[in-house]
Amino acid sequence: MNQTTIKKSPFQRAKMTLSVLAFILIVGCSQVEVNPESRQRSGDENPIEVVTTTGMISDVVQEVGGEEVHVTGLMRPGVDPHLYKASQGDMAKLDQAELVFYNGLHLEGKMTEIFEKLERSRPTVAVSKNLDPSKLRSGADTGGTEYDPHIWFNVRNWISAAETVRDTLIEYDPDHADIYRQNAEAYISQLDELDKEVRTKIASIPEEGRVLVTAHDAFGYYGDAYDIKVMGLQGISTAAEYGSKDVAKLRDYLVENQIKAVFVESSIPTKSMEAVIAGAEEMGHQVIIGGELYSDSMGEPGSDADTYIKMVRHNTDTIVQALK
Repeated sequence: MNQTTIKKSPFQRAKMTLSVLAFILIVGCSQVEVNPESRQRSGDENPIEVVTTTGMISDVVQEVGGEEVHVTGLMRPGVDPHLYKASQGDMAKLDQAELVFYNGLHLEGKMTEIFEKLERSRPTVAVSKNLDPSKLRSGADTGGTEYDPHIWFNVRNWISAAETVRDTLIEYDPDHADIYRQNAEAYISQLDELDKEVRTKIASIPEEGRVLVTAHDAFGYYGDAYDIKVMGLQGISTAAEYGSKDVAKLRDYLVENQIKAVFVESSIPTKSMEAVIAGAEEMGHQVIIGGELYSDSMGEPGSDADTYIKMVRHNTDTIVQALK
């Protein structure tokens, strides 16, 4: 999904910056460290007000929390979390939340400081927090931060995220602990099956053609987990600029290795990959767009990628159909 960039005046940018700073100061100065016991909702039967960042996190919280949570996601389908800037409306939602879940590993870039301040006043949890650092991919070599934040592309990592959500909800709301455990168990069982499904489908692609070329380097965990080579035009973060050398390097790889398809992403304009395709055509090699993948954002409600499981399945089926 393409996004139109609206330029803000210096006054508008200053106003937005001041609103963010004001929120941070209010949270940072007026709140003290909360006693963990005060976070327990004994006797409260209203759904927990949960605010999340990406659609993938909204989905896992809803699956584990069920009817005991009311989930508000900040980022709509098609939104790029790397470039996302919190609005005044987002600040109000965060201020009213009982629990906040975000990805962490600097996926939400500009919002990291806000989350750090929020931790003083309410449970604010990165779903990546319990992942073994030795199993995280480095982001330093591809224009990103210390670690690659796209953890959800290895389904085993998303099982860890579900467990983190489960444990957080149980700590906050022990009266419904059995519900959270049962919901998590059922969901994790589905994720186990999804992991096996993806592994089997990718293995059906001939090894010499098992190369996934995308607009930015979001699928590294997917490649490592399911044995497919991954190449991205941009680095791990879409905030990293790409240039003519990057286009030429990727074009040459496609031509030399006779790669027949590349993929666009729903949250990134297609022009970057179109430049690579045009360059390959000038060198006599025909490359097609194999389809649209969902990387940093799920699909619109009602689409075939409007849940995490459906998104992973859509991506896998699209890749296999184009490369097999």
